[in-house]
Amino acid sequence: MSKISEKEAGEKIKQLTVDLNHHNYLYYVKAQPVISDYEFDVMLQELIALEKQFPNLLTTESPSQRVGGFISKEFVTVTHSYPMMSLGNTYSEEELRDFDERVRKVIGSDFEYVCELKFDGVAIGLTYQNGKLLRAVTRGDGVRGDDVTTNVRTIRSIPLSLMGNNFPDKFEIRGEIILDKKTFERINAERADIGETPFANPRNSAAGTLKLQDSSEVARRKLDCFLYALYGDFDFSTHYDGLKMAADWGFKISEHYQLCKSIEDVLTFIESWRKKRDLLPFDIDGIVIKVNNFRQQEELGFTAKSPKWAIAYKYKAESASTILNSVVYQVGRTGTITPVANLKPVLLAGTTVKRASLHNADQIQKLDLHMHDTVFVEKGGEIIPKITGVDFSMRQAGAKPVSYITHCPECGTELIRLEGEANHYCPNEEGCPPQIKGRLVHFTSRKAMNIDGLGVETIDQLVEAELLKNVADIYHLKSEKLLQLERMGEKTVSNLFEAIEKSKQVPFERVLFAIGIRFVGDTTAKKLARHFGSYQKISQATLEELIQTPEIGDKIATSIFDFVRELENIKMVEQLQSAGLQFKLDKAAMQEAGSKLKGLSFVITGVFQKFERDKLKETIEINGGKVSGSLSSKTSYLLAGSDCGPAKLEKAEKLKINIISEDDFLKMLQ
Repeated sequence: MSKISEKEAGEKIKQLTVDLNHHNYLYYVKAQPVISDYEFDVMLQELIALEKQFPNLLTTESPSQRVGGFISKEFVTVTHSYPMMSLGNTYSEEELRDFDERVRKVIGSDFEYVCELKFDGVAIGLTYQNGKLLRAVTRGDGVRGDDVTTNVRTIRSIPLSLMGNNFPDKFEIRGEIILDKKTFERINAERADIGETPFANPRNSAAGTLKLQDSSEVARRKLDCFLYALYGDFDFSTHYDGLKMAADWGFKISEHYQLCKSIEDVLTFIESWRKKRDLLPFDIDGIVIKVNNFRQQEELGFTAKSPKWAIAYKYKAESASTILNSVVYQVGRTGTITPVANLKPVLLAGTTVKRASLHNADQIQKLDLHMHDTVFVEKGGEIIPKITGVDFSMRQAGAKPVSYITHCPECGTELIRLEGEANHYCPNEEGCPPQIKGRLVHFTSRKAMNIDGLGVETIDQLVEAELLKNVADIYHLKSEKLLQLERMGEKTVSNLFEAIEKSKQVPFERVLFAIGIRFVGDTTAKKLARHFGSYQKISQATLEELIQTPEIGDKIATSIFDFVRELENIKMVEQLQSAGLQFKLDKAAMQEAGSKLKGLSFVITGVFQKFERDKLKETIEINGGKVSGSLSSKTSYLLAGSDCGPAKLEKAEKLKINIISEDDFLKMLQ
């Protein structure tokens, strides 16, 4: 490649850009890939290498810009070319019929409606100039919004360059940025683990993600986007034709839209999706109804806030009433207190609900919750049911208000609530049993130190026997003590010590994640490790230096700053260092082996000759890949050694997943 001329590089870059955009469209918009993830990644790496060699040939619409990496300290406010108006909405059939009557009075009976799903996400306006993405702006106040173009470029379903050439020189298309349910659950699990307040619903999560400072983290969150409204000068005359044309240009348009000749057809469409919406992988909260013809839309006009030619029918969140039996308070590994309502069992959205989240003290106060109240429980866009209100007419005389606890339910320590935080937490890190056990479980987990044999039950047993008080104690366990415990035979103890010894080779970034600094997840730990290179440098950093680390805000920086100066933590880290754990990046990691496997997902099965399983997993992750425990349609490769189970091979073949050997894998790294 070093001998290629700039002209040849330019031609090659153009061709790679066309090919990559085409395959990206087939994968993320049409869901019909024709090449493997590996083949796509090889092309992408070739493009990135050429752009590094000839930086003047790099453009903002290059497919290489999808991976993010830009840091935005603030978002510029932009005035919308067309005001971003909100739709009038209704929950009733009667009001829909009234809307239909108003339309008929103005334009007569010769018209059609288009019905579309109402996505529960974040509104976005995308401006294209000469077929290239120029700008992406949030709704804001409807007149002005934030320019989030850098983050939006990472969303794979949004084209950076359009297909064809029959589009206007400049136009705007609007849509909704969403987060699917599975991704939302993963993000919330990660947030809860590090002591962050979980997002209330996928919409909130999408909104928070879109405003992150680090675009590479936005890329990791895997946002999606459906487009549904065009603004500009076009050759077509109807909204329906516009949707079809936008799809031809490469935009992701939902397939679930329909022409309706009458309000009865509209009501049938609404009713059909009332029953099917829970089956979608993302949330919708209603149906949007629009007059199809643009000329008729102009004739109908606008109110001060909304178009008169469109309305949103919103589904009522599925709700049920039941009795509040009690409120319990759970203590997380970082000390965060989560109040949970125990309810009289009630059927809701096809499942029996016995518990509901109360989030925090503010929520309890806002609800004016009393013991044994009749409460309303909803599952409207939330994965976990929540209490949305109280039937005050059913309140019992003399009922006592629910008072948020002042002391930890496990250890009795007075709770703390820091300024600007929603949650209370228990500061007794060393003496609070759920925190001790939680930190140990976290430390030994797969994403952290990956110590086989130290599961939840074993940790409970060792804590009860006073053999474990903190994570450093793991490396000072004695076999004679363990052998005295139930279910601890010689083979079990031998395997456990082997796993503990193996954990000493776990790389620094995972050790940093494992020691359990509040608000520091695995991604943040990697950023800290790459930025500072060693725990010593992190511990010596000023608060200002920590804040200046990419994607580390004041709250995370303060938590790190306090953690590294806490005497008990200093002792713990010293003990772990003495035990032989990795507290600085090795040279290979400092150089970052690369991104040869970026975007690829592997499932590992069987026995290997050249790799131990943990080393194989580490090699995949160092090179940008991911390792999953189970096969799915999103798995790129099944990496199969000898003695692999026939069930996994059969499932991989059924899902059309590439099955590769250890030698095939080594070739991918070359």
